[in-house]
Amino acid sequence: MSQSQLEAPTKGTSLWRNRDFLLLWSGQIISVTGGQVSQFALPLLVLTLTGSAAQAGFVSATHMLPYLLFSLPAGALIDRWNRKYVMLICDTIRWLLLASIPCAYAFGYLELPQLYFVAFIEGTANLLFNIARLSALPRVVAPGDVPRAYALSEITEQTASLVGPSLGGLIVQLARTTLIGSMLAYIVDSASYLVSVFSLCFMRVPFQQTHELAPHKSSLWRDITEGLLFLWRDHLLRLMALLTTLINFLQAGITLAVILLARETLHLDTLTLGFVISASGVGGLLGGVIAPWLTTRLSVGQVMIGAMLGWTLSALLLTLGNSATMLIGGMGLMGLLWPIYAVVVVSYRLSLVPDDFQGRLNSSFRLLTFGVEPLGSAFWGFLLVPLGARLELGLIAGGLALSALIACFTRIHRA
Repeated sequence: MSQSQLEAPTKGTSLWRNRDFLLLWSGQIISVTGGQVSQFALPLLVLTLTGSAAQAGFVSATHMLPYLLFSLPAGALIDRWNRKYVMLICDTIRWLLLASIPCAYAFGYLELPQLYFVAFIEGTANLLFNIARLSALPRVVAPGDVPRAYALSEITEQTASLVGPSLGGLIVQLARTTLIGSMLAYIVDSASYLVSVFSLCFMRVPFQQTHELAPHKSSLWRDITEGLLFLWRDHLLRLMALLTTLINFLQAGITLAVILLARETLHLDTLTLGFVISASGVGGLLGGVIAPWLTTRLSVGQVMIGAMLGWTLSALLLTLGNSATMLIGGMGLMGLLWPIYAVVVVSYRLSLVPDDFQGRLNSSFRLLTFGVEPLGSAFWGFLLVPLGARLELGLIAGGLALSALIACFTRIHRA
C-alpha cells in the first residue's frame, strides 16, 4: 500500500475530527458565499451599464460557457494533474480576476468587454476547481462519509445562496449608487478566494493516489472517450444526466426573470429583492439538512420525480406571484428540492466510479448538466424582452411538468 493510501481517512474517522475536510469545507463556505455576493451584483451591474436585460443574460451565460466548451478535456486533465495544485491555481486566478473589476472602475476603464472576459475566465477556473474538488472528496474523507460530506457541501451552497444575495443586496443598497455597491460586492468576492487559497495550503492529505500522478501513455482523446463511454453504458446514470440537463436548461432563466418581475412589475427595492433571491438558500439549507434522512427512505426515482413536480409548483408560484411573499415562497420551494435531488444523483454516481475515473466521469456528467446552463441563460434572456417575465416563467413551469411526465415513462420511476 502506498504512503498516500496510508494517509487517506479511515472508516472510523469522524468528519468533525477530519482536519483536512474541515479546512476544505471552511474554505468552501467563505468562497462560495463571496461568489453569491458577486453573482447577485453582476446582473445589476450589467443593467446599470447597458440597460439591457439581454446583455445581463449573455454575461451570465458567458460565466457558464466553459462547462460547455471545456468539461471533457478538463475532467481528463484533472485525472492526470495534481488536483490540489489545480485548486490553488484556480482560486488564485479568481482572486486576481475579480479584483480587476473594481480596479478598472477606480481608474475609469470599466467596460462591458471586461465583464465578459472576467466571466469567461472565472467560469473556466470555477469549472476546473469544482471538478478537482469533487474528484478529491473520496480521498479527503472515508468512503462511508462521502454522502454526508457531499450533503454538507450542498448545505454550504444553499447557505451561501441565503447569505450571499442578502449580503449583496445590503451592500448595494447601502452604497451611494448601484455601480459603487457592485464594486464593493466584487471586492468581497475577491477576498473570499484568497481565504480559500490559505485553507488549501494547510491541507495535508493527498488528493489522489500516487500512481495516478504518473505520466499517462494514452492520448487525452482516449481518456475523454473512456469517461463518456462509462457514463453512456450505465442506463440509469445516462437517464439521470439527460433529465438533469433538461431541468438545468429550464431553470437557467428563472433568477433573471424573477429579478425583472420584482423590479419592473412589483417595484421591489434592492434589499427586498435580495431576500427574494436568498429564499432559495433558506429552502436549500433545510433541504440539505433533511436530504440524508429522506434519501434513505425514498427510492432514487421517487426523489427525482417528486423534485420535478415540486419545481413545477414553485415555477407556477413565481408565475402568479403578485407580492414578495409569493416570490419568496416559490424561490424557497425551488431551493428546498435541489440538495435532496443532488445528494441522490451525486451519491449514486460517486459510489460507482473508480477513483482514477472520477475526473472524467464528473466532467462528462457536468458537460451535459452544467454545459447547458449558458445556452439556457442566453435563450431565456433573449426571450425575456418579447415575452415578459410572467409568460417566460409560465413556459418554464410547463417544461418542468413535461420533465416529470417523461421521467414517469422511463426506468427512473423504478430506480
